[in-house]
Amino acid sequence: MKRLEQTFADNRIKGETTLVAYLTSGYPNLGETVGLISAAAEAGADVIELGVPFSDPLGDGPVIQATGQIALDTGTTAAATLDIVAEARAAGVEVPIVLMGYCNPFLRYGLAQLYDDAKSAGADGFVVPDLPAREGAEWVKNAEAAELGQVFFAAPGSSTERIAESAAASRGFLYVLAANGVTGVRAELDPGVPAYLDRVRSVCEVPMAVGFGISRPEHVAALHGRADGVIVGSALLQRIGEAKDAAGRLRATTGLIASLKAATR
Repeated sequence: MKRLEQTFADNRIKGETTLVAYLTSGYPNLGETVGLISAAAEAGADVIELGVPFSDPLGDGPVIQATGQIALDTGTTAAATLDIVAEARAAGVEVPIVLMGYCNPFLRYGLAQLYDDAKSAGADGFVVPDLPAREGAEWVKNAEAAELGQVFFAAPGSSTERIAESAAASRGFLYVLAANGVTGVRAELDPGVPAYLDRVRSVCEVPMAVGFGISRPEHVAALHGRADGVIVGSALLQRIGEAKDAAGRLRATTGLIASLKAATR
C-alpha cells in the first residue's frame, strides 16, 4: 500500500502520469510471466496490474478474455499468481503489483487468507471489477488489516454520488473507466472524457487512474494533467500475442511500454 501511494506521489512531484501495465497471469504461460513483469517494469511501467484468470470475466473484452482462457488452460490459479508475485520480488521487481480478479475465485480462496498470502508474496493491493463499493466492507477490512490497497471503480454512467462512494472506499487509487462496456483497444478517446474526469475529480481525494481503451501514446498524452494514472492492458497483450517467440514477446512489451511512458511526461 505504501509503495503504491508513494509511486503516485513521486510521479505527481515529477509531473508524470503513473503508467499501469496490465498483464494476465499465466499468459502466454506461467514460465514467461515473471519475465514479462520485469520487462514492463524496466521499460517504465510504474505499477503492474496482474490479472488472475477467471472463466466468466464480465468486465473484459475479447483480448483479455482470450488471454485469460489460455492462462486457465495452463492451470493458472490465484495461488499460482501469488507465487508469480513472490518470484517477481525475488527477481528484483520493485514496482507496486496489484492483483486484478473477480469475486468468486477470491472468495473461494478465503478473503482473510488471500490478503495475508498476498502481503507475504509482496503484492500491494487488489482490483475487483465485480465488487461494488457498497458491498466491499469486508474486503476493505481485510485490505486495511494487511496494509494493502483496495481499488473500486467509477464509470461514466455512474451518478456523482455513486462515484463519491467508490472514491471514498478506495485505498491506493480509484479505477476510472474511460468508457462504459468492457476492456479493449479503441482508436479514440471519448470526447466527453475531460468533463467526466472533472466530475470524478470533484469528489475524489485518492489518485485517479484511467483505463479501458487506453492503447496509444496519444491517448496517454491527452490525459496528462487530467488523470493521475493510465492503465494499459489489451493493447499490451495484443502486442505480446502477435510475437512469434519468447524473445519477441519481451521486445513487444518493452517497445510499447517505453513509448507509452515517454508520453506520460
